[in-house]
Amino acid sequence: MDAGLRNEHASVILNNVVKLHITRKEEETMTQKKFSTKYLVEMALLVAIILIMAFTPIGYIRTAGLEITLIVVPVAVGAVTLGPAAGAILGGVFGVTSFIQCFGMSPFGAALLGINGFLTFLVCVPTRILMGWLTGLIYKGLRKTKLPSGASVTISNLCCPLLNTTFFMGMLVIGFYNTEYIQSFVSALGAKNALLFILAFVGVNGLVEAIVCFVVGTAISAALKKALKYN
Repeated sequence: MDAGLRNEHASVILNNVVKLHITRKEEETMTQKKFSTKYLVEMALLVAIILIMAFTPIGYIRTAGLEITLIVVPVAVGAVTLGPAAGAILGGVFGVTSFIQCFGMSPFGAALLGINGFLTFLVCVPTRILMGWLTGLIYKGLRKTKLPSGASVTISNLCCPLLNTTFFMGMLVIGFYNTEYIQSFVSALGAKNALLFILAFVGVNGLVEAIVCFVVGTAISAALKKALKYN
């Protein structure tokens, strides 16, 4: 084989390699665009669900003290299926709607707002952002273990309402425990310290939130991950 023929074969091989590389790049780009579209569509859907739940009766079960919130469900679903950043964003949306509720829609929130607006904001918003973010991180961490995917989804959905209650009540105690309003609940519940107050005040509310998110959130998360082919 002369030098000219060898050069021609080398050129053909090089061209094929370049074409294959370009094709793979195009396929990767298309996949990324498709994933990005799915991500944005699901994010928009979950945000819309949060807003609907927040401003209609389906999002809260009103009680004499704290409202039982079911909005942790779409936050948990987003954190599990879309990741920690999405969980933080959805938690933030939940938190902002919760803060808006304090302007006359929630008697408990309105009372807190009347005492200290800034602390009320801290109780409502950063706590929910942290809740969504940590739920996503917990799921990511569990997926790196030998636990089955279903178990990881279930545990993460159970952690979300527990984190919500822990952060909300923790910030409530830090900011408002010594106020006359909260002390009225402390006296009515017969709580001798802040920890007993949290346990007595949350009571059935926290249990209902945990059960609902555990059952509904797990089912929705698992179905979405299968349908949208997320890992």
